Amino acid sequence: MAEDRALYGKVALVAGATRGAGRAIAVELARAGAHVYATGRSSRQAGRSEIDRPETIEETGDLIDQVGAGCALRVDHEDPDAVAGLVERIDRDHGRLDILVNDIFGGDRYADWGHPLWEHDLAGGLRMLRMGVDTHLITSAKAIPLILRGDRGLLIEVTDGTSAFNANVRPGVGFYYDLVKANVDRIVKGLHYELRDRRVVALGVTPGWLRSENMLEHFAVTEATWRDALATVPGFGISESPTYLARGVAALAADPRADRFAGTVATSRQLSDAYGVTDTDGSRPDCWGLIGKYGLEYDGREGIAEFR
Repeated sequence: MAEDRALYGKVALVAGATRGAGRAIAVELARAGAHVYATGRSSRQAGRSEIDRPETIEETGDLIDQVGAGCALRVDHEDPDAVAGLVERIDRDHGRLDILVNDIFGGDRYADWGHPLWEHDLAGGLRMLRMGVDTHLITSAKAIPLILRGDRGLLIEVTDGTSAFNANVRPGVGFYYDLVKANVDRIVKGLHYELRDRRVVALGVTPGWLRSENMLEHFAVTEATWRDALATVPGFGISESPTYLARGVAALAADPRADRFAGTVATSRQLSDAYGVTDTDGSRPDCWGLIGKYGLEYDGREGIAEFR
């Protein structure tokens, strides 16, 4: 856990840390002692990105400063030169990079729910691929050489859904969103194969039903009052805070046996089972376990307690 500073001396890059799971992971890695570079596009100085949310990367930097060390930088991960410059800065500052977390997306606004490929907004769909796939490839391509110079590295891809779930078509989300998440799973497998004889462990992680800033806003609740939404959406009872996954990632980063997860996508609950971490309320939600038993359309009126 964070209090033991198990990651002291380690250097981490969390790409896509303006909000949600990325922000929480950056904070928990810093709490555990790592020096964290947190990147995003929405900025107090430069304004909002196309996602048009109020959170800024500087706010993430403020949260990091409260618990540890690091910096927050505005970086566009679609720009190879910008990412190369970021990696060069990390090299100048520390001469090493131990942990890379790819959590870049923001393509939800382009999701065209319920339309088949030929009716889907083409520009929006292709934009989603750029934001959710190209950014991950660019960042890994530029950062892996620096990671390889160290004695042990960890590369984590953040996605939405287990490998088993994403092996099938996800109904109702549109062709491109489904393709992005399937691609991230393949990135995990491809990087694991290419790094199998190196000193870098590549894996994926997925939260369950994440109480992101956008999700809380959608239900007109806060993190403190999220249970108020259960009156109308009982299934929201299986949701989890971003800190739940982040605590698991911090524990994973400190584990000398992290290679047990190599090439796989671990859920928040699987990390909880492995490391004993809990959500902020002491619970251990297992959203994907519930979906596996009851299906995606389960309304949550029974059985939630079984998976918390």
